[in-house]
Amino acid sequence: MQINISKLRGQFIYLELLQPEDVPQLKTLAFDARLWEYTKTLLINETFDAQFDKYIATAFDPRNTGMQISFVMRDAVTNNLIGMTRYYKIEPSQKRLSVGYTWYTPAYWGKVHNKECKLLLLQYAFDELHFQRVEFEVEHQNIRSQKAVEKIGGVREAVLRKHGLHADGTIRDTVVFSVIDDEWPATKSRLQEMIEQQKNLPTE
Repeated sequence: MQINISKLRGQFIYLELLQPEDVPQLKTLAFDARLWEYTKTLLINETFDAQFDKYIATAFDPRNTGMQISFVMRDAVTNNLIGMTRYYKIEPSQKRLSVGYTWYTPAYWGKVHNKECKLLLLQYAFDELHFQRVEFEVEHQNIRSQKAVEKIGGVREAVLRKHGLHADGTIRDTVVFSVIDDEWPATKSRLQEMIEQQKNLPTE
């Protein structure tokens, strides 16, 4: 599936396809235990280098999770690289995909960038690809991310019990949310309003 990357550019954030030259900076940003507190995707210990190498190799593999496209996210004002996200479980024949594997450097937590990123990704899925469903999967411990998905209009559908294991071997339940095409116009308006409101808030 080809992505018109120019469509994934907003006022505050833009997305680019993951490239090998991004890896060193991503590795530096990813070495922060706060990012993985709930997901435990990467463990900040003596095995981090090997973990990260495996993680990034998986991100580059378009066949991972069936079919995926990995992006880096950049601050539209500074051009600084600030994190990663993916389309995954892409099923064109069923007109659905998932959005996830998203992380930001903590300096951007709670700011407008995540909302605009979700707007861009959802907008492309519904308005350009004409898909009918976008899913979000969130670890059951990650209440902050669950609230964020619900706030933008994601509908909580299910909890998949003992759905997997974290990198440290602990059990992970997965909470599934979705947005469908019937809901997209209202969700789009909500996101646009939230972005408009938050962009005028003072920054630290």
